Amino acid sequence: MNLVQTLTRAPASPAPAGAARSPVARGLGRWRVAGVLAAGATLIALFGTAQAAQAPDSFADLAAKVTPAVVNVSSKHKVARSESQTPEMPFEVPKGSPFEDFFKHFREQQQGDGEGGPRAVTALGSGFIIDPSGYVVTNNHVIDGATDIEVTLSSGKDYPAKLIGTDKKTDLALLKIESPAPLPTVPFGDSDAVRVGDWVMAVGNPFGLGGTVTAGIISARGRDLHSGPYDDFLQVDASINQGNSGGPTFSMSGEVIGINTAIASPNGGSVGIGFAIPSNEAKPVIAALRANGSIQRGWLGVQIQQVTPEIAQATGLDKAEGALVADIQPNSPASKADIKRGDVILSFGGKPVKDLRDLTRLVADTPVGQKADMTIWRDGAKQTVSVEIAKLKPEEEVASNSTDDNSGADNGNSGDTAGQAAKALGLTLARITPDARQQFGIADDVKGVVVVDVDADGPAAAQGIQAGDVIEQVAQKEVTSPGEVQTLAQAARDSHRNAVLLLVNRQGNELYVAVKFA
Repeated sequence: MNLVQTLTRAPASPAPAGAARSPVARGLGRWRVAGVLAAGATLIALFGTAQAAQAPDSFADLAAKVTPAVVNVSSKHKVARSESQTPEMPFEVPKGSPFEDFFKHFREQQQGDGEGGPRAVTALGSGFIIDPSGYVVTNNHVIDGATDIEVTLSSGKDYPAKLIGTDKKTDLALLKIESPAPLPTVPFGDSDAVRVGDWVMAVGNPFGLGGTVTAGIISARGRDLHSGPYDDFLQVDASINQGNSGGPTFSMSGEVIGINTAIASPNGGSVGIGFAIPSNEAKPVIAALRANGSIQRGWLGVQIQQVTPEIAQATGLDKAEGALVADIQPNSPASKADIKRGDVILSFGGKPVKDLRDLTRLVADTPVGQKADMTIWRDGAKQTVSVEIAKLKPEEEVASNSTDDNSGADNGNSGDTAGQAAKALGLTLARITPDARQQFGIADDVKGVVVVDVDADGPAAAQGIQAGDVIEQVAQKEVTSPGEVQTLAQAARDSHRNAVLLLVNRQGNELYVAVKFA
């Protein structure tokens, strides 16, 4: 089994029972979630962070301070029985080993009783108490689809838990338990203050063994695992395993700066690469779940893409920062604010937009109905526009980096033949004729100039331009003839630009591409 296959399939852990593989686990693809599951289900891993310049002599005082507020989360699920399903162990147990009998009951419980029909399995994860009245934070995938949820304190006392709310986009959930006496708690810290190299400590329930403490450092920030639009994980090297999902990562001051979420592992165990949701991302989500039981996110209504160095050169930007608007959804806040395709959003609500994820998070966190000023780059200069944020609907995206066709109609009846070359770009271009539409599969509503041939050694080929692509804009101006492409490209070159920005339509998908001049 190769590495990717192994990472996609999270093995069960030695727990009383297991859970089926969660949708979040499947979404993470090759990133293994670190929850303990007992039937192939996946739960998630860790992260940690600390603020000590030197390694502490001991973590004992910190562990004693915070572990009473860290809990084990057990959730029961109904999963379809499969005759071909073979119970798996998180690691190989040698024949004749003293551990063989110890784990025998685990295999038997995974197999269940009887034939056919759904079977009950149990998934194990972690969590932590944030309020003396019994509010518990964990991962959504730990309890997703559960029929019953139980929380076990470090004292060993069990409580049935009520689900207050979940947010699948950030993989967070809020539970509530009822206790006659105030419960121990831990506070959220400032994850933005955490630096790479800071010490951190993680506490959780790996493999269902109960409260376990591990320590390490912050290895990296801003990791994108491609599990969702809000990926911004902290990476830590503290040991995190299945069952740590939902558990906290602490700074040396005892504040939660991360929520254990995923691990990268070829075998289901810790290899020192764990990931956690930053506390500053979790805090507003948890607050909204506590207040409303659900999340209401803001919506801007733009399709965006990353500003590459080439795009920065083509648009006259000093740095490759911001979010390039590739398309705008009709009747969206962006369309009402007169945002245009080709605009680069540099800031939102007074906060800088360095990449796509910055804009996505800033828009999502803006209250519905609130106005925000945006700094945009248009026609070589900064402008400020005001936009009133609307409510994100389930079928919409806050700000997506995927683009859809939204081209205008084309008369398609001018008859230039192919052969006029844009030599500076390494392209041979032609008007879109009925024959060209048929040859290249160009939709009737697409207008522009079709690429007939690409110089394999030219700059356009280096950016992936292909024959059959339709150039709709050059330097943010619409084109309908090869001559217009040539003129606009030359104008950009004469203005001492190293590249020109093209809006390319490929089989209905639009994308901005910056092509350097030869």
